[in-house]
Amino acid sequence: MNRLRNIAAAAAFAVSSFALSAQAYAADIVDTAVAAGNFKTLVAAVQAAGLVDTLKGTGPFTVFAPTDEAFAKLPAGTVDDLLKPENKDKLVAILTYHVVPGKVMAADVAGKETMAKSVQGGEITVNGTNGVKVDGATVVQADIVADNGVIHVIDAVIMPKM
Repeated sequence: MNRLRNIAAAAAFAVSSFALSAQAYAADIVDTAVAAGNFKTLVAAVQAAGLVDTLKGTGPFTVFAPTDEAFAKLPAGTVDDLLKPENKDKLVAILTYHVVPGKVMAADVAGKETMAKSVQGGEITVNGTNGVKVDGATVVQADIVADNGVIHVIDAVIMPKM
């Protein structure tokens, strides 16, 4: 867990330093997540997976972003294990499963149940018939717009079939 805290602190410092120097500009997905303050684990994982530049890219991307509380629901030791260099491929697969190409707003799925192809390649079930759920995780805050896409906050980490 100390390793996670160190990575999170370094990621937050590096990205927030960048964000402070670029305040006049719109924030990308990574900067938006850092500024929100409840995605420290996600940001640390994105950095460990080498996906920061991708999520700062042109996009647009739709990110189903698990909160720190969502990551805390995973079995003890899971996050620390995923952050190990030898598990980078698995970490990348899990993180890219949370990303859909394009900008999908909550209104786009309201009243529908559909499938969305993730960047990882797997299909995510999106159910907008009673609130919005993605693979069973509840969207607790929708439509956080960034300059390269949108973030939907979810209450659980969704896992691809591996």
